[in-house]
Amino acid sequence: MGADFVQLIRKITDNDILGSVPIEFLDTISRFGSRGVVVDNPLNVAMMYMSKTNLYKLPGGGVDEGEDARDAFLREIQEETGYEAEIIHELGYIEEHKNRNKYLQFSYCYIANAKASFRDTKLTENEIQLGMAVQWMSLDQALAVMNESVLTCTDYSSKFMLLRDMTILKEAVRILTGKAV
Repeated sequence: MGADFVQLIRKITDNDILGSVPIEFLDTISRFGSRGVVVDNPLNVAMMYMSKTNLYKLPGGGVDEGEDARDAFLREIQEETGYEAEIIHELGYIEEHKNRNKYLQFSYCYIANAKASFRDTKLTENEIQLGMAVQWMSLDQALAVMNESVLTCTDYSSKFMLLRDMTILKEAVRILTGKAV
């Protein structure tokens, strides 16, 4: 993958999503992802709003075969937000153990700084169907909309995504501001 992360940020299991179920860890990785927090100079965060589901997520996506995880994150930022960016911090990795689906996602997590140059987004057909668009907001606003998404979401797989992204966002806010969330 091209990234040697030593810091595990979190393992998310069905127990975190469904509650009161045995904690089980899968051992075969189904997908590698690369994602994180993108900020501009006044520390506004790029949040991806999906109008069809009324949920927010962080920029990011899958790592292509043979692609470096850092390059994948920078590519995803450009495709989803239209901005070029520079990675300023490696946060670590998160494991999502979706036992109901027998699906283990391993995500490399970063903080990146957006650059001024702007290009058109290149959303996938699925992202277009979800009505995905970037919205820039303060760190506090980003935490609030993520928290609202976590509280209102009822979809099993989306709950994993939201808990993962909330974990990444809180870790990034702690690093960027020096304050625990």
